[in-house]
Amino acid sequence: MEIRKPNRTELEEIMKLSPQSLFEGTMGRFQPSDEKAMQLVEPLLEKGCYYLVATTESNSLTGWVLVGSSKDQMTDDVIGYIYELYVIQEFRGKGISRQLLKSAIENLKREGYLEIRLNVFAENHAIQLYEKMGFSVRALSMSLPL
Repeated sequence: MEIRKPNRTELEEIMKLSPQSLFEGTMGRFQPSDEKAMQLVEPLLEKGCYYLVATTESNSLTGWVLVGSSKDQMTDDVIGYIYELYVIQEFRGKGISRQLLKSAIENLKREGYLEIRLNVFAENHAIQLYEKMGFSVRALSMSLPL
């Protein structure tokens, strides 16, 4: 497995799969259109966020992580941020998420960030991976459906 920045073809494939990634990441609560997915991702890419992709030996895309910076709303500190982590279903259970997350952390650390954050839905099984990699709950967002 290789982890690196994507080429143009891989980036196009990510954009095609982004609605599915968002759907799964929100535990099925949000089914975005292709246009909505682009509206969410394009501003991040324009501000300097970037993807890292995992590929097989035959260069098949297996997953990706979207990383960059964000600003703490309370302190205005600039922090590293993991916006998205996704592994294509047929490649799950092979440690790809762990490798992508590890690469993302290494890149953000190398870029000088002193803290990395991410958001995840409470029911998402990826929480176990994040905790194993050293992330801990910092804040909780609560909801009351009406």
